[in-house]
Amino acid sequence: MVVPAATVIDSNATLTSMPQVIDQVAVARLYGEPLFALPQDLYIPPDALEVFLEAFEGPLDLLLYLIRKQNFNILDIPMAGLTRQYLSYVEEIRHHNLELAAEYLLMAAMLIEIKSRMLLPPKSVPEGQEADDPRAELVRRLLEYEQMKLAAARINQLPQLGRDFLRAQVYVEQSLQPRFADVNIAELQEAWASILKRASLIQRHKITREELSVREHMSMVLKALQGQRFVEFERLFQPEKGAAVLVVTFIALLELAKETLIEITQAEAFAPIYVRLAYTPS
Repeated sequence: MVVPAATVIDSNATLTSMPQVIDQVAVARLYGEPLFALPQDLYIPPDALEVFLEAFEGPLDLLLYLIRKQNFNILDIPMAGLTRQYLSYVEEIRHHNLELAAEYLLMAAMLIEIKSRMLLPPKSVPEGQEADDPRAELVRRLLEYEQMKLAAARINQLPQLGRDFLRAQVYVEQSLQPRFADVNIAELQEAWASILKRASLIQRHKITREELSVREHMSMVLKALQGQRFVEFERLFQPEKGAAVLVVTFIALLELAKETLIEITQAEAFAPIYVRLAYTPS
């Protein structure tokens, strides 16, 4: 059995050769075909490692990957090993993309600070209390980030519109002539009752001025007395024409009596009242 040699890719993309065949096992597959030897002109771009770092969503994502990959206990993180691996990844990108590495460098400074604090003797604390762990804040942030990441992964597994399914759309050709809904008798009655109810709430009163002539009613009284010996007082009034006509007729009688054109007589108390034309000697 031939022991395979390690392949090393440095920042200048140099490639150390490997054995051509390892127990007849292909080192790779290209378009489904086994590849038993690496091409001599294989070119790896200088920024190849940037793709690996950019795959992480931030420093916490990278730390969580390193911890899970090495099976570290997240509640008891070996800061020396974790810091060394983390710095090795950040060092590769620092020379190529400083803007991307800035956030990772900030986390690196935090890891170095935690590592330094762990090397110092613990502070004395009252009996019965535990000393503060410099890693506590980092562990808390990692646990919260992992919870959010798992929750996001579960949400991403749910069916999504446009990715897992499409909304069904059906085109129904409608007639150009509109079709109106049928109306029954009960609905018409209800609509008419609603109109009457609104009309009763909105009422308008029109006030007009009725002009009545006293002289005209005086002539009417004289005409009614023509050829009559006596006419009962009540028969000279027309109640069906309203109170205004009654008042004007009464005023007309008073004017005729004032001008001595008529006589108003009564035989005795509480007897009927009669009206007649005034007697004029010939």
